[in-house]
Amino acid sequence: MKTLSSFVLLACVSGPVSAWAQATQVVVTPSELDLPVGESHALVATTAEGTEGEDVTWFVSGDAVTVSDRGVVTAERPGEARVAALYRGRPTWVVVRVPQLPADRLDARLGGRVYTETTTPLHVDAYTALGDRLEDVELTYQVAEDAVATIDATGRVLGVNPGATIVTVSAGHAVTQLRVTVERNVDQGYTLEPLSDTEGLRTGDVVFLRLTADGVRSRGRTLQPLWSLSPAGATVEAAGEEGLFVAEEPGTYYVTAVAGPAISRTIRLDVGPRTHTTRLERVGHGVTATHRAGDTWVFEGVDGRDYAYLGTFYHDWMKVWDVTDPTSPVLTDSIQLDARRINDVKIHPNNRLGIVTREGASSRRNGIVLLDLSNPAHPTILSEYTDTVTGGVHNVWILGEYDLVYACHNGTSEIVIIDIANPTAPSEVGRWAIDNPARSLHDVIVQDGYAYASYWDDGVVILDAGAGTHGGTPRAPTFVSSFSYPEGNTHVAWRHGKYLFVGDEIFPDDWDPDAFGPIEARGYVHVLDVTDIDDPVEVARYEVPEAGAHNLWSDDRDRLYIGYYQAGLRVVDISGELRGDLYRQGREIGALKTSSPDASVPNWSMTWGAQLFKGRIYTSDLFSGLWIARLVEEELVP
Repeated sequence: MKTLSSFVLLACVSGPVSAWAQATQVVVTPSELDLPVGESHALVATTAEGTEGEDVTWFVSGDAVTVSDRGVVTAERPGEARVAALYRGRPTWVVVRVPQLPADRLDARLGGRVYTETTTPLHVDAYTALGDRLEDVELTYQVAEDAVATIDATGRVLGVNPGATIVTVSAGHAVTQLRVTVERNVDQGYTLEPLSDTEGLRTGDVVFLRLTADGVRSRGRTLQPLWSLSPAGATVEAAGEEGLFVAEEPGTYYVTAVAGPAISRTIRLDVGPRTHTTRLERVGHGVTATHRAGDTWVFEGVDGRDYAYLGTFYHDWMKVWDVTDPTSPVLTDSIQLDARRINDVKIHPNNRLGIVTREGASSRRNGIVLLDLSNPAHPTILSEYTDTVTGGVHNVWILGEYDLVYACHNGTSEIVIIDIANPTAPSEVGRWAIDNPARSLHDVIVQDGYAYASYWDDGVVILDAGAGTHGGTPRAPTFVSSFSYPEGNTHVAWRHGKYLFVGDEIFPDDWDPDAFGPIEARGYVHVLDVTDIDDPVEVARYEVPEAGAHNLWSDDRDRLYIGYYQAGLRVVDISGELRGDLYRQGREIGALKTSSPDASVPNWSMTWGAQLFKGRIYTSDLFSGLWIARLVEEELVP
């Protein structure tokens, strides 16, 4: 069986199909297939010449199935995969769907102690025979002694009389039982109150609520009620023993907590709009319409002047801009390399060494190029490293303290760790990858000892790269945890405080990279709470409608800066607790379209990312080059 990364697959299928390519494709039957786990099915590939299977190579993308050299597909685990019959360089695709397995095991636990006249949630986790956790499983409940307790269809246990009984939970053939003891209720009353001051509450502010029992004997016992609110425009959800409220629209809301037939309390919350006193304005622009722009990095050179180095997309130049006067960038040089794409540019913290990535070299030896920045206005090539990254490098990260480079190798989708202590003779000292032959690594960022690797459909993978929590070192990182989601296309991650911001990159299926026209990108920013680094939890999102997210940055003022492709440069308030839809909550504090009539695609933004430097925000636009912006504080008008 052979596998292809998503990056290579995209390269294969993008672009118009020529008449020769159409003639050399094969017809595969069936064109779609539903296959249960453990079963196999033989695909038949018929060439244009009428032969079956001759000179056809089979590939698979995804880990749901495997495929043999003769086209026999075997379902390994639930999910969806694409199988390709490759003939004379052109693939024909078959979509194989493997349905989810039923529940094989149930784990049940009570949310707390059960008292008469009160309800307590029963939490049930369902797992398949492969150990996969299931969501939205239809459960049925039965209580042996309904004179002691009852249970409703949502799994809430109501204590009726003191005593003990057995609750049986089932989902298909999976069954588990739990002993429930009901204690006498000694509560004298109940109070619903917020855990923080709600004066001046704004959209996006998170309020934790708690329903507690009054009286000396109950000692302030916290209940786990059923939460609801009215009207629409906000959400409230259970978070352990507390209710978590956040509003997306201003208004007056009534939150109700119900913990038994006669236990119901309601609180009023008044929410105002989230106003901002800033706007994002353009400072300067360096046009590179003839060379479509890639990533950029800004730094102060050893000569005391400021520079922005800019990669190019489908070109072989790195652009050097003097941005000492950010209102008037000056192009001082262009460094030509053997490459079809210089995607990434990074500068060592000593500001004396630069790293640029190469893809599509005519020599087929890509790798990275190291630049001598003794004269930053006119950098020179110091050395290159290609030996173990010939397949191309898409992104890199420099660990300056250790003189190491983490390189994302296209060929193997591994993080290749390169020692640059002697920049004239770089050498590989380690590598790391997830255990998935169809993996696709796009990006890696190292912050505070943790590496965050964006592994496309496998999600974001967190590594101990010197944090010391899981035995990892910068030269030998170790796995910590991972987080994936159905959308896939995990493109980039950025850590800020207890949150990890993870961006998607989704291009339309008919996107033609050779056409260089407007691109209707999609994707958004997932917000993960990584307080428990071993168990990331998605808690919020930032999604600009009808546009796609790209690279991220943040500052010490709790602001997130996002290159949001056709939606331009965006700045988001990420202060405090984050929950829900940050865009709808009005947390966006600035936006700037990086479109220009002089661009290679006139008046269409394709904003790449953002970097803060000396109070300015630097970004690049695929179609129009370097952009410099700033946030301007404005006075509120009464």
